[in-house]
Amino acid sequence: MHFIQRAAAAMTLATPLLLGASAFAQQQSPLKIGLLGDFQSVYSDIGGPGNVEAAKMAIEEMGGTMFGKPIEFISADVQNKPDIAASLARKWYENEGVDMIVDLPTSATALAAMEMSKRFEKIMIVTDAASSDITGKSCSPYTAHWTYDTYSNAHTVGSAIVKNGGDTWFFITADYLFGHSVERDTGEVVKAAGGKVLGSTRHPLNNADFSSFLLQAQSSKAKIIGMANGGGDTINTIKQAAEFGIVAGGQKLAGIVMFISDIHSLGLKMANGLIITEAYYWDLNDRTREFGKKFHDRMKRMPTMNQAATYSATLHYLKAVKAANSKDTKTVLAKMRETPVRDAFTDNGFLREDGRMVHSMFLFEVKKPEESKAPWDYYKMLAEVPGDQAFRPLKDGGCPLVKAE
Repeated sequence: MHFIQRAAAAMTLATPLLLGASAFAQQQSPLKIGLLGDFQSVYSDIGGPGNVEAAKMAIEEMGGTMFGKPIEFISADVQNKPDIAASLARKWYENEGVDMIVDLPTSATALAAMEMSKRFEKIMIVTDAASSDITGKSCSPYTAHWTYDTYSNAHTVGSAIVKNGGDTWFFITADYLFGHSVERDTGEVVKAAGGKVLGSTRHPLNNADFSSFLLQAQSSKAKIIGMANGGGDTINTIKQAAEFGIVAGGQKLAGIVMFISDIHSLGLKMANGLIITEAYYWDLNDRTREFGKKFHDRMKRMPTMNQAATYSATLHYLKAVKAANSKDTKTVLAKMRETPVRDAFTDNGFLREDGRMVHSMFLFEVKKPEESKAPWDYYKMLAEVPGDQAFRPLKDGGCPLVKAE
């Protein structure tokens, strides 16, 4: 009897010691970050290798270590395929000790990987994909959406164009979730402002020939041709529209989701006059210029908003881990939400309960060649749109995590 009592007492004493050892082991295991991106296809220019460098810059800024051990970093190409994104996310979370995954180049890959994030209760920060569904009906308690979304871009660009007389629209749409979301969200803005959507046409991702789609847009007689696509598809649309004389014929192109890398590829002679929205521009203030210069030193080009956001998201995550002194998902997420986002990407950001990181968006007009004073001097700012005006109100997203008031 005494032996049983002694054994029970020993087990009682051992329990907190075991729990302490477990917590200690977790603290001592290396922090590991994974990046799932597009390195060879239509979105590699706006994210890709630049996102890798941006994440590394954040890790270096934090000293490169956490819990006394080097922070580990891995990356992989999802080939813009949801099944590959889900498979890699599962492997990394389940078997390779990855604590956080960042990037995700398309909405479909993001939503697929988010399912693994939920299953394994690990953090994911989406910096490239754009669908507003990520923080809407498909929101997750473990996912943050950092850079922009189809709602913010539609409201920033779409409403400005309609106010300036562009009240009839035709969409050239990438035929997958991202394109559909851009067309839907922008169409709603146009209609709410009193405009009309005359029609749309859909093309495959990473398309080469836009002639049939442009002819449909031309014959619609719409004042505005909304490009509900991104990256290389947007560049090809604009180049081929010039060949068809669409802008010369009186119609205007609306770049709903465009990046400084797109303007660089097109050149100011072709891109000047475009009205676009971005979350970041290297020449906004001293902090954006400092980050832009450091990035340029490494990549020989200025960062896109996605690349600046990948730096920001990685840095904010690392700061939260350090402040919490823990890798525990819920503890770190709570710290991320209670801490304002203040860095080279934004000076007024905060993370909402639906996963949306809210911050200012900017409306720009692309400069004429003679207005540009230096390489990458491409934009003149028309307006700064506060985050509470640019992003969808929390109550309107349909996110199941948001409690009804």
